[in-house]
Amino acid sequence: MLKPLGAISLLLLTSALVAPSTALAQNAEPEQAEATEPQGPDQAVSEAENADGLSDQADEAAAPEEEQVDVSIPGGDEIVVRGYIDRNISKNAPQVVSVLSSADIERTGEGDIAGALARVTGLSVVGGGFVYVRGLGDRYSLALLNGSPLPSPEPLKRVVPLELFPTSVIASSLVQKTYSANFPGEFGGGVINLTTKAIPRENFLTIGGDIGINGETTNQLGYTYYGSSQDWSGFDNGNRDLQPLLRAYTRRGATPISSGLVDTQAIASQLVTGRNAIVQRNRNLPPNGSLSISGGTTFDIGDDATMGIIATAGFSNKWRTRDTIQQTASTLDLSQLENDFRRVITDNRIVVNSLVGFGIEAGEQKIRWTNVFIRDTLKQARLGEGTRQSLSPSATLQQQDTAWYERQLVNSQFVGEFKLSPDINLSTRVGYANSKREAPDEFSFEYFRSNIASDPYGNFFINRLNNGQQGSASVTYSYLNENLWSGGIDLSVKVTPDITTTFGYAYSEATRRVERRNFLFTAPSTFPTAVALFRPDFLLQPDVIDFYDISLIDTDESNPVFDARLLTNATYMQAQAFITPEISLNIGFRYEAAKQSVEIVPVFANQVISNATTELNNDYFLPAATLTWDINDRMKFRVSGSKTIARPQFRELIFQNFYDPESNRLFRGNPLLTDSELINAEARYEWYFDRDQRLTVAGFFKRIDKPIEAFSSFDQNSVVTSFANAPKADLYGGEIETQKYFDLSGLSDGGFFSTRRAVVIANYTYTKSKISVKAGDPVAVFGAASTSALDFFTDGSPLTGQSDHLVNLQLGLEDTERLSQQTLLLTYASERVTSRGASGQPDIKEKPGFQLDFVAREGFTVWGKEAELKFEVRNLTNTKYQEFQESGDNIVFYNRYKQGISASVGVEINF
Repeated sequence: MLKPLGAISLLLLTSALVAPSTALAQNAEPEQAEATEPQGPDQAVSEAENADGLSDQADEAAAPEEEQVDVSIPGGDEIVVRGYIDRNISKNAPQVVSVLSSADIERTGEGDIAGALARVTGLSVVGGGFVYVRGLGDRYSLALLNGSPLPSPEPLKRVVPLELFPTSVIASSLVQKTYSANFPGEFGGGVINLTTKAIPRENFLTIGGDIGINGETTNQLGYTYYGSSQDWSGFDNGNRDLQPLLRAYTRRGATPISSGLVDTQAIASQLVTGRNAIVQRNRNLPPNGSLSISGGTTFDIGDDATMGIIATAGFSNKWRTRDTIQQTASTLDLSQLENDFRRVITDNRIVVNSLVGFGIEAGEQKIRWTNVFIRDTLKQARLGEGTRQSLSPSATLQQQDTAWYERQLVNSQFVGEFKLSPDINLSTRVGYANSKREAPDEFSFEYFRSNIASDPYGNFFINRLNNGQQGSASVTYSYLNENLWSGGIDLSVKVTPDITTTFGYAYSEATRRVERRNFLFTAPSTFPTAVALFRPDFLLQPDVIDFYDISLIDTDESNPVFDARLLTNATYMQAQAFITPEISLNIGFRYEAAKQSVEIVPVFANQVISNATTELNNDYFLPAATLTWDINDRMKFRVSGSKTIARPQFRELIFQNFYDPESNRLFRGNPLLTDSELINAEARYEWYFDRDQRLTVAGFFKRIDKPIEAFSSFDQNSVVTSFANAPKADLYGGEIETQKYFDLSGLSDGGFFSTRRAVVIANYTYTKSKISVKAGDPVAVFGAASTSALDFFTDGSPLTGQSDHLVNLQLGLEDTERLSQQTLLLTYASERVTSRGASGQPDIKEKPGFQLDFVAREGFTVWGKEAELKFEVRNLTNTKYQEFQESGDNIVFYNRYKQGISASVGVEINF
């Protein structure tokens, strides 16, 4: 006899989910399902078709649509059974997953996938597009593109910032919160698998654009600098290329400046110009804008073969001004400010992206080749004034900075899916990715004004180039290049009608080179004050440098270049089995071996470096199991447990300063970091009470051995954030999610509401974490005098980045017969720690608070073509960004600024 059709639903995506290269986060449509007549309970398994490029299919993937299918039982007489198959991925997957379909992404109106993911239960986005899952930092989240790993263009991270990915190149996203052995072992909070658009079912061409404004930026005062005539495009025209003498100095085998044999005046004379170092006012900053185009075609290449091609391209140019308060305190109770600055920072962000994909389908055999290019450029100018207590309580300092940050990601993937027999499936994947970050000409100038009446220059800003006593000037050049090769093969075999096993192998190798050169301009004590009044390009013009003997100091001379490498080899076995018609078990284990190293590269002639290499060489046996009970056709209960790991990021192992323009903070690595190990457990109840409607409740617990946490310290009046392994931490919590539609047709007879329904989508996550530290617990911090963990961490403190409360609420109206949506989106995140306080001070916290957005989408026809009009208003609550320390009535703001209310209108036309 045939097994109940609820079992068919449960196993619908078994083969698709056992390997990340198959149909994970991809869209499924039903096919005819065949099953042999077994001994005992019968079972039919329907293979999920890999149709991840279709927006309409992506919409259906998340919807529990029931469709009539034929189930054939070969052998003897053919038996045709009529039944219904539920296509809800979240419901049918053997793990806890959340699917963000193209419809979900479009409803949020977000321009990048990070913003859209912030609406998913338990997810939050922290600084620069890094996704936190259930309060665990980005180091505990794994990001994949079509099942393959991604390199990061961020020096401080090995995880790619998801703000890099425009929603225009993503068809869907799947978040899996319980570990399964087919994924890499670096799985703490969850995995986010982004699926790019692929083969279209029919030819299409879409062109779109939008224009937007922000109340704090558009048509307001901001700052910029010239740079080059091509800066608007995100590509420099060569003005920022290394000058010849500096290029020669940075080549391997050069003589170091400290030797006294280098003509630093000649080098310095080529660096500063009016193009790269002069901050200029822009009293009327322009609006934001973007353009996009995408198209695809499909054609037959044989009797049973189809080839498809899809291509997308996009360009955006956006401005943001932050009028920010930045402070630090010099006392434990925060009663005395050390630095108190007001800075106006203007960012001009230009993003260029493209995707080209090819695919061939021949019956049930499929191959895809996908290529993605993303270039994200930030042009930044900063102007600030403030005081530094240790320098002079009465003096005023003026700081002006210019910078150019290029981030680029190139990704190419080949995926093959082959059905070798009715019971055997094979999938292969090969990928290459390259990420780069280049930051030439990061200029920083500080001018000094004494405000002393008896000083003839007391009312003027001067720069005596004496290392911050009465002015300073520096320039930094940094470069990152990372290559990542990955591959894998997965073989899935249906051993019996009730058991499917999968065996797999995965390989990845990431190699990274990081180079940072920081130079400080210095003048002799005889440098005249009258000349110190000059603006930067006059102050450091060749004649002044030569006449007054201005020289350079290479502050990174001891270790300017690092090479890093992470090689992983893994094998896994996983089984999906029905114990009874109602109870299934997904169980597996993964063996993963990894070699991670960071090495200081000698760059100068006859340079000898001691302790040049940091190595981590570990292997792990990682088990995972999820037990699912089908209470009935609409209700499920799941219990899961697993062991996973988290490795240090490359940059966290490098003892070198790095400035992050997003947080305005210095970071420094710790070569003594080690891996973290996690034990994970979860229980979950799911009720799918109607199509597109659900209620889920879950509880989770994680124990982390040696979690990597950030802490802060003072270094020459600057706050530096570094990293160390805390002894232990626990994290636990719960989440609840619901989605419900309300038919409004009864409110009017043929009027506005006759074809409309209301939608309510709500989720809430409660998370609590605490670090456990006791007397005698050791800590390893490179260069630190103390080895006591209590000197760096406080017992009971929460993990960095964890909010106790996360709330998402969407209230919307939508037409059931045409495109017409109006949605209010409310998000709330409670306070979270961003870093430990310096030298016993309170922790540094961020207060995200409430944010209310409105998104409206309306379909219409123009020139006989279907089109869409989109209107968005962001941050209606006008929530400020606040990062602070607090002790009693004393409060110190590390970053505080108005984000402003943003609005945009866009049009998209389908030709």
